[in-house]
Amino acid sequence: MGTENCSSVAEFLLLGLTDAPELRAFLFMLFLLIYGVTVLGNLGMIALIQVSSELHTPMYIFLSHLSFVDFCYSTIIVPKMLSNIISEDKTISFLGCMVQFYLFGSYAITEVFLLAVMAYDRFVAISNPLLYMVTMSRHLCVVLVFGCYLCGTVCTLIHLCLALQIPSYRSNVINHFFCDLLPLLSLACSDVSLNEMLLYIVATSNEIITITIIFTSYLFILITILRMRSAQGRRKAFSTCASHFTAIAVFHGTILFMYCRPRSGNSMDTDKVTTVFYTIVIPMLNPLIYSLRNKDVKGALKKVLRSKLPFEKLLS
Repeated sequence: MGTENCSSVAEFLLLGLTDAPELRAFLFMLFLLIYGVTVLGNLGMIALIQVSSELHTPMYIFLSHLSFVDFCYSTIIVPKMLSNIISEDKTISFLGCMVQFYLFGSYAITEVFLLAVMAYDRFVAISNPLLYMVTMSRHLCVVLVFGCYLCGTVCTLIHLCLALQIPSYRSNVINHFFCDLLPLLSLACSDVSLNEMLLYIVATSNEIITITIIFTSYLFILITILRMRSAQGRRKAFSTCASHFTAIAVFHGTILFMYCRPRSGNSMDTDKVTTVFYTIVIPMLNPLIYSLRNKDVKGALKKVLRSKLPFEKLLS
């Protein structure tokens, strides 16, 4: 590509998922429904944990932050995506694009580390339940949560600083529905091999660190469960971990596919479909996974509903 086709840009054009006009209404309603469930589910989970004293434990402190992160990075992407589906103006300013990428990346990486911290929390709870509240003190929980947000902020800041150094682009048309780094780098006129190398290194390192923590924690959890004499105790321990492990498998599977595989020239359309899953679908699924498979959450919800609904008081 010759340098005569390169220039600085003031705004980008987001192509979205598809340019088929007959799919606009369907996609708008589908993603609006998913986003509505995401907002209600995650904000509802946060509110339930706040008002239910029985959920004021380290496990649910981490879960409330997971819900907050899911809500945030879904909100960073979906409203703009919905606007672009029904509007002819699909542009986003250069500054808006950088901000969207930075916020999304920060919250996504924060979630990667939060899931690892939650695995360690389950290991402590199952392997040494009598000392669980002592080991997972409030101070330690604050430090771990802060560390997750710090990792997300610093890792994404590295990519943002390098992206801001790109002097020109051969086009301002991004073949995506939001400002992700990979489609942005594909438009750069200058050499972005350093950006791509750091993206691969940071993503792979984060995955190796967090997956090592997760698998080590669950290995010791499995050993502890198999040593339990009570079948009921084993079932309860498995039930406690099942929802978290499900969330981990779904989220990390898509992250590994997106950022830790060799790039190919025709992978952008595949990436868009994969990105829909972990940016839009997973934030909706997480509160459903943790509520439908968690007896404590279901019990707390029933208790709150009984105390808030007027007709329940009349019947009591």
